[in-house]
Amino acid sequence: MSPHAPSRRSPGNAGWGCGRIGEFTRLIPRAARFGWLSPGPLFASRNDWLARRLGDPTDEMRQAWLRRLDEYERADRPFPGIDLRTRVVDRFAGRERISIAVLGDPGEGDASQYAVVPVLEKVAGDTDLAVLCSDLVYPAGGVRAYADRFYRPYADYPGPIYALPGNHDWYDGLTGFMTAFCDAPPDAGAPGVRGPGTGLARALRRLLWRRPPKATAEDVADMRWYRDAPSQQAVQPGPYCAIDAGPVRLVLIDTGISGEIDQEQGEWLRAVSASSDRPKILLTGKPIYSYGELRSSPIADGGDVNEIVTDPAHHYVAVIGGDDHNYQRYPVHLRDGRMLQYLVSGGGGAYLSATHHIPNVDRLAPACREEDFRCYPLRGDSLAHFSRRYDKLLAFGRGRLRVSPEDATTLMAERIGITPPRSGTPPEQISERARRAARRVFPLPAHGSPPAHNLMSVLFDSDTPPMFKSFLRLDATAEEIVIDCWAATGCLEHERDPVLEDRVRARLGPHGCWSWTSETPGRAVP
Repeated sequence: MSPHAPSRRSPGNAGWGCGRIGEFTRLIPRAARFGWLSPGPLFASRNDWLARRLGDPTDEMRQAWLRRLDEYERADRPFPGIDLRTRVVDRFAGRERISIAVLGDPGEGDASQYAVVPVLEKVAGDTDLAVLCSDLVYPAGGVRAYADRFYRPYADYPGPIYALPGNHDWYDGLTGFMTAFCDAPPDAGAPGVRGPGTGLARALRRLLWRRPPKATAEDVADMRWYRDAPSQQAVQPGPYCAIDAGPVRLVLIDTGISGEIDQEQGEWLRAVSASSDRPKILLTGKPIYSYGELRSSPIADGGDVNEIVTDPAHHYVAVIGGDDHNYQRYPVHLRDGRMLQYLVSGGGGAYLSATHHIPNVDRLAPACREEDFRCYPLRGDSLAHFSRRYDKLLAFGRGRLRVSPEDATTLMAERIGITPPRSGTPPEQISERARRAARRVFPLPAHGSPPAHNLMSVLFDSDTPPMFKSFLRLDATAEEIVIDCWAATGCLEHERDPVLEDRVRARLGPHGCWSWTSETPGRAVP
């Protein structure tokens, strides 16, 4: 298979001018259109607002869940291929090479998610395992919601699937996640915990807190029918764990609702990072670098996750985070001379988070520079995409707010001071109407924070190509690690011949140092 070149080569490779929509539409369940604009999804997500204002019980609930898993093992319910004491999955440890699919924020259960499926099967159907990274099920978890958001879309993926939860997966007390991935009984319900805060805050939280929808063993059996082959089965030892995947160790952490990890998990993270010389890749529900800034990822007992990641004794080579629904890659130079790849991979199946709000990455220099940064969609394509949606809903489709991809490429380069990633309209040929439309569209927010769920992004969500979805494929041996970003535009031609949007390769050099090289075709400046 010869993949399409990336979107920086031509607008057509981004999906503009799509001739035919992909066959993924046949896979979508009936009445699967997901929308955040109805009161139901927003009300179901209220635990986010409650946790931030009345105190977050997530840490206590996580610890209670882990105690339950320990009790299950003592009750003669073994976890094969797992060291439950260290929470390490070792069933792949003996492989000389490994291939892994990583899908971030997949779970809307509508066209946004199913558009990725044919491309996944085409370019990653042969991977040894997959990891779902953050927000598996929108809007608020629930055991039964996994039918159309996990079991059905990945019914034909032949390998086992592991996962780490995002904030949305905690809105049901993690019951759906623990049932699907840790084999917890579906009717056990979420653990009851006291939680932080004053007596009044705890009382209000108990009164208003969303409780998980009820489910039965029969409900789970019906869902698991979609993925019942022996090769597809997997059980993991909790919402955070490590996977020894041949020559690399994947470290999955659970950042809960607030983005902080508890003291117990922090101690585990330090131990599991220090206990193996394998090169490590951290997977987290909250990205460490995103939107041109370094974000904190605090540990409850003090310190920050990034301090552990950047410690040379721990041998990390990359960090992959979900939550922001696009693709971003920051090759970060550390002071000791090493380079770590920090990636955002949240385009696996939810509404698009705009990239045209990402500033010039030279603001991070010398750690990372604009010429080394990559994102998908390109900033100009993001501006063009949202202008089309804004025009339809705010200007009644009259074209007054629409900016073409060619114009948007040039206008974004002017706005943030970069070289255009591909040929755009010459500046002198851009009409005043297009410039005026860009000025009006750009300030409209398309990136935000819960519980508003990036309201401008969801308001202007689109299931029409180009859809700008993406996922990762990782291939590793003892000497080499390759990370590919594959695009899912929603176009039929890109289902049949997918777009390889980005590729970066690491090679093991002398003294155990890994050297990263970008192999993305096209211009060096994204």
